[in-house]
Amino acid sequence: MVKFISWNVNGIRAAIKKGFIDFVNDYKPDILCLQETKARPEQVELDLPQYPFKYWNWADKKGYSGTAIFSKIEPINVMNDLNIPKHDSEGRVITLEFEKYFLINVYTPNSKRDLSRLPYRYNEWDPDFLEFVYQLELKKPVILCGDLNVAHTENDLANPKTNKTTAKFPGNAGFTNQERESFNNIILKGFIDTFRVFNLESGNYSWWSYRANARERNIGWRIDYFCISSKLKKQLSNSIILPDVMGSDHAPILMELT
Repeated sequence: MVKFISWNVNGIRAAIKKGFIDFVNDYKPDILCLQETKARPEQVELDLPQYPFKYWNWADKKGYSGTAIFSKIEPINVMNDLNIPKHDSEGRVITLEFEKYFLINVYTPNSKRDLSRLPYRYNEWDPDFLEFVYQLELKKPVILCGDLNVAHTENDLANPKTNKTTAKFPGNAGFTNQERESFNNIILKGFIDTFRVFNLESGNYSWWSYRANARERNIGWRIDYFCISSKLKKQLSNSIILPDVMGSDHAPILMELT
């Protein structure tokens, strides 16, 4: 059994002050994927000796974006970014190659409240990232995880009607037609949204606004995912959200493969 956890920590230095180390020691993932780390490794005091293999990718802009993977298992190969210069300054992707699969940890760009970054995301980032994933899958199965900054269906957010695209409203970031289409393109490539294998209900969210007691009221969005190649489905034994874990505006998500 391999236990994977993915978590948008909204700043790893802040998360460490809020119990991050205790969380890792309690749940003991074999591989831990982090998004929005907002730091270079030399800026972080991190006492996790059980993870000898630590990989970081950080943004050129200080205190912004960034990803990391901590692993107990040594990968065959490590790749940062997409090898596309226009995408590769924000530290958004780390890929580890293991014997039987690739693991991709991604922090998808947010379209921003005014949707000013939606054209870049929809027309450039999303198709280029999907092509990157697809090319890897031609070699061996892929595990894709992270904050994808989109609620795929109306079951994936508390208030779909007030957030969706209409004739008079472009939609709110994370639930526009364009973003949902891009996620659907991942599914159309044969990838499985692992959480939905076990749970088809609404009311399960991984992100909540800090405003208006949204988390306490469970007015949230499910925007964090483990997606896997269909070839790995027989090995999938668990995929859950850990909504009671604090320390970020996101909850960690957990997946286990046999």
